Amino acid sequence: MPSRQRVVMTLSVPPDTAKEYRNIAKAKGETISQFFREVFSFYKEEQIKEEFFQLQRYGAKKTRALKITEKEVEKLVFEGR
Repeated sequence: MPSRQRVVMTLSVPPDTAKEYRNIAKAKGETISQFFREVFSFYKEEQIKEEFFQLQRYGAKKTRALKITEKEVEKLVFEGR
């Protein structure tokens, strides 16, 4: 028996918000489901970007604390591969 490709979810929002979501989806020529899939995809991308920038800030802080140069960082990265 094949598994379902979609799961139905219920979302409660105020009537004005629901109307706004419908209008946005309609203006884009999408269903509300397509619109929300796009919104969640955008959210996940933003979370990944933020995680990357946090790691970048962490790495920059550590390199400053260890007083190593960008060239030395590159060397260490490639040695570890």
